[in-house]
Amino acid sequence: MKKEIEVTKSWLEKVVVGLNLCPFARQPFSMGRIRYIVYEGADIVQLAKVMVQEAQYLSRQPPAEVETALLILSNALPDFFDYLDFIEEAEWLIRENGLEGIVQLASFHPDYQFAGTEPEAPENYTNRSPYPMLHLLREESIERVLENYEHPEEIPARNIEKMRELGVEGIRKLMGE
Repeated sequence: MKKEIEVTKSWLEKVVVGLNLCPFARQPFSMGRIRYIVYEGADIVQLAKVMVQEAQYLSRQPPAEVETALLILSNALPDFFDYLDFIEEAEWLIRENGLEGIVQLASFHPDYQFAGTEPEAPENYTNRSPYPMLHLLREESIERVLENYEHPEEIPARNIEKMRELGVEGIRKLMGE
């Protein structure tokens, strides 16, 4: 197994699933239904092609086999602002390829920073990951989980509160930094 996948799985287990930051993650993680793809290149045009291919692949697979996919960028988009620009392009590509309403994109980056926050604010860690990542999710899976989840609109605020309680040092320790 590639190092990037091992590190990502550890982060998922300790942070995302361990802290229950994402109510959608526990089942696919525990059942082995997350597809991990490491993109080792730095070429953004090629990355866009790979992202579309993976979104199409996800849309064609039965959820019982592949529920969600993480495209891990080991060398591409280390700069957070370049990454955000690419996310806009990726969302456009999802629409242009007829995948809107089928596949949704979530974003994670080691330097993730919400607008209006300080770089080291604990709430930024809700979207910080060991590598820049594109998380491809099935819309139908999200809808299914939300039907049985009380007050899903409170998830972001709850996650921010968890991160503030842990503090930056506690979060870094948990992430193995």
